[in-house]
Amino acid sequence: MYYEKDGEKLHYIEKGKGKTILLIHGLGCDHRLMEGCMEPVFSKCGGYRRIYVDLPGMGKSKVSLNRASSDEILKILSSFIEENLNESFLIAGESYGGYISRGILSKFIHSIDGLLLICPVIIPHMRSRKLPEKNEEIRIRKSERDFFKGFESKSKNDFLSIAVAATESAYRRFEREIAEGMKISDREFIKELRKNYEFSFDADKEIRQKKFNKPSLFLAGRQDTITGYEDVWEIMQDYGRASYAILDMAGHNLQIEQPELFEALVAEWLKRVENETGTGSK
Repeated sequence: MYYEKDGEKLHYIEKGKGKTILLIHGLGCDHRLMEGCMEPVFSKCGGYRRIYVDLPGMGKSKVSLNRASSDEILKILSSFIEENLNESFLIAGESYGGYISRGILSKFIHSIDGLLLICPVIIPHMRSRKLPEKNEEIRIRKSERDFFKGFESKSKNDFLSIAVAATESAYRRFEREIAEGMKISDREFIKELRKNYEFSFDADKEIRQKKFNKPSLFLAGRQDTITGYEDVWEIMQDYGRASYAILDMAGHNLQIEQPELFEALVAEWLKRVENETGTGSK
């Protein structure tokens, strides 16, 4: 499905009926990242209308290069929300999608009943983030090295560059849910977006001032060397109903490296939302 406005096309897929949840993937991939990790949860937790978007310049979304900034992406998504989400909704974002999700929260705080952030970007500029050091010993403890000796590919190298749980099952999911989306992203758009990565306003400050006291869940990988875990703790005081879990043996691909824990924690978050709103599965 496409949302079209002013010549721009935002691609999304919609599944199920019930409480709406908007799901936003990270930089350079597409909706399959969120679909792959969240659908196993929703298969056991019914009563949700899931909207998986392809961010502008990614997946099948086609927008002009002059929209390559976080401010412009937020404008596009805000317009989509205003025209397609008529009731209160939930929002979930991974990595850069977690940054965009907080931008949306700052604008629609009274319409959002719950927030899920997965390995979220907190500090836009990577050099300013608090990141753990890469620990090769941790990776080797959960590594199926014989499997990775059998072939060479860009997907394999991309996976191993940040993998903590370097297992065949995690790699197969990386191929399906992440690498395939990376192959079709608009490289020029991503390059330009990196220059305009930071919002022109402080979304976290606006959230702090408005106060958000709805069920939230923040998930971080203990060995995540891309966004880290310490910066997430710094914004926790702004979320009165938030749980925060740092998962060991998990990096920036936490959702495929610790799938059982991920699914259990997300299901618990949804249960808290249901208790609050009276919606979803019973």
